Amino acid sequence: MTTQDILQSQREYFLTGETRDLHFRKMQLKKLKTAIIQNEQNIYDALKKDLGKAEIESYMSEFALVINEIDFMLSHLKKFAKKQRVHTEIANFSSKSYVLPCPKGNVLIMSPWNYPFMLTIEPLVDALAAGNTAIVKPSAYSPATSQLIHDILSDTFDTKYVASILGGREANQDLLTLKFDHIFFTGSKAVGHVVLQSAEKHMTTVTLELGGKSPCIVDKSAKIDLSARRIVFGKLMNVGQTCVAPDYILVHESVKEQFLKALVSEIKRQYGEHPLEDENYGKIISEKHFKKVISFLDGQNIYYGGKFDANSLKVEPTIVVDPSKDSLLMTEEIFGPILPVVTYKTNAEALEIIRRNDTPLAMYVFSQDKHTISFFEDNVMFGGGCINDTIMHLTTPLLAFGGVGQSGMGAYHGKRGFDTFSHHKSIVSKSTKIDVSLRYRPHTKFKEKMIKKFF
Repeated sequence: MTTQDILQSQREYFLTGETRDLHFRKMQLKKLKTAIIQNEQNIYDALKKDLGKAEIESYMSEFALVINEIDFMLSHLKKFAKKQRVHTEIANFSSKSYVLPCPKGNVLIMSPWNYPFMLTIEPLVDALAAGNTAIVKPSAYSPATSQLIHDILSDTFDTKYVASILGGREANQDLLTLKFDHIFFTGSKAVGHVVLQSAEKHMTTVTLELGGKSPCIVDKSAKIDLSARRIVFGKLMNVGQTCVAPDYILVHESVKEQFLKALVSEIKRQYGEHPLEDENYGKIISEKHFKKVISFLDGQNIYYGGKFDANSLKVEPTIVVDPSKDSLLMTEEIFGPILPVVTYKTNAEALEIIRRNDTPLAMYVFSQDKHTISFFEDNVMFGGGCINDTIMHLTTPLLAFGGVGQSGMGAYHGKRGFDTFSHHKSIVSKSTKIDVSLRYRPHTKFKEKMIKKFF
């Protein structure tokens, strides 16, 4: 079947109304959960092959998050899908007003390679919970995981309900010529522009989860050792190939040297003296991306690390101190285990550095000072973030995850994910037992007076 044929079969199936049935949605989520659990080891093996991920990292950052999202939807789906009564103004006496969530229809989910399982299946969970059909397009850069996703979905669902399309750029282009009811894309800003332009032709709504240079501020009141520990965790998970990883550190000049020493100590503690020799230390996804990552080091003041292995595509954790503001390290998203550390004197100076780039997907502030925390929360536009931690805001379905401006549009996780793949119909249900005649012609002086009073 061509992708056009698959989409047409999904359109026809959606119109039968079966996917809108609440019991049906729950049964499909349970089937998906069972299939994922049965393939748990296969998932770890595929992620190891594609990205060199350690099994426990794959569990924390991919497998467990997907299972949690399914469980959350199963627990809350009835509440999310029911009519939501709202207050009715006197102008609509006598009536009831409510919002009715309904599925958008046939959706396309295009996922990236850096968390190839989680960032494919988690939005799929939200889409199915909302009652849609879905076509999923995993990344060609993570072939082992993409093939496994394809196999799991093919074995679990009929293609008229859920289908997976494999392939590279040509497959993406083919899909983007088709008319979907919603497109959910996670990836680079450049490809996000293409998706947005393609969706515009069909007036299709989109969710774009992109990236950006996420700043991490360490002020003079921060608990330095704990800050370094949590920053190393967030930065080096998946060897920096995380859209919400701290992209660069802004450290107050008074604690710079102390922080740098703590950072090195934590890297050694968590990754050892020779991480390139550690079989559980991940690799850059491809030779193309590897060359881009190491190009960031050209001419830089390397404080720690800097070694790499072209054969294994591994780059060791590397700290660069005070790169120039127009260097690639400070103008492009790094997506690797390189951490620039930039010195600042005042909060205003740090803010000026942050504002040189577009709106980031995340921001992290390490501080014990409430005024400093409020300053950056209020003055920086960003998708989401943490105070005194990194990346953990994306682990809970109770917080929406998404970007703003150049880092994306729309959000998902939990209730917000259900809403992303739903249209909320606003409905007034009018009583036929009584009819107030004020609005009807002819408009007498008395009617005009009453209209102005009540409308």
